[in-house]
Amino acid sequence: MISVFGSANMDLVAYVSEAPKRGETVTGHRFRTVPGGKGANQAIAAARAGAHVAFLGAVGDDGFGAEMRATLAEAGIDVRGLREVPGPSGIAHIVVDDEGGNSIIVVPGANGTVAGPSGEDLAAIARSDALLLQLELPMEAVVAAAQAAQVSGVHVYLTPAPARPLPDELLDAVTTIVPNEHEAAAITGAAGPDAALDALLERVEEALITLGSEGALYGSRSGERLRVPAVKVEAVDTTAAGDTFVGAFAVARSEGMSVADALGFASTAAALSVQREGASTSMPTRHEIEAALP
Repeated sequence: MISVFGSANMDLVAYVSEAPKRGETVTGHRFRTVPGGKGANQAIAAARAGAHVAFLGAVGDDGFGAEMRATLAEAGIDVRGLREVPGPSGIAHIVVDDEGGNSIIVVPGANGTVAGPSGEDLAAIARSDALLLQLELPMEAVVAAAQAAQVSGVHVYLTPAPARPLPDELLDAVTTIVPNEHEAAAITGAAGPDAALDALLERVEEALITLGSEGALYGSRSGERLRVPAVKVEAVDTTAAGDTFVGAFAVARSEGMSVADALGFASTAAALSVQREGASTSMPTRHEIEAALP
């Protein structure tokens, strides 16, 4: 089982020819709402990739919260750990340009009320093979979940987004950190992904840096180092590519795949996702991933 302790947001997505610059107004050509949030995205990605998934987090008592709960449940995810709190759910305002690039503003809403894992959350984490974490919940809550997983011998994956300084008590409990190249640079201050990987491995056992259209770079303290190219496709919307990659990679590793095979599996899943619009709506099923593997 994979547990995800993370955010659930409603994505408010505007599609434009070119994203506005500061002080500029542009006309969009389409708008849609899509359940998302880095936590919910990774949970759906993992569930569609074949894992039994439990989601632990919070939504508000509004219509967005009800819709996000229903979306997670429809994906086969255990939502007993998704608490409802008074007030609005989290939202993400996303602008997607015609080249598939995006910019995002996140307003935490109910996610900001999660002070730490509940007793039921801790029990779910202890039963898991892996715990997926991101940084859209309060830092103290993320640290507590990571430490609980470490005590139970559970593999902890951290997506350090939005990028911010990471406390030692969090990194001491993380098994695998999965930043993109910009987050890796912000965390380490290193120039270039290879230098960032070296810096990350001074603090965690494994590091996996996603490089967008350039693929991904993996390293471990045991000395293993791999670079995999991205699957070449025409991107429509890259919003959930990283979350799809992390969810699929965690599933593959939990099933005992080698790092190399897991990287290929995750890269294929991410390539499928960027060819579709939206976040949770873009994530491929296990059958689709396996059919597309080279």
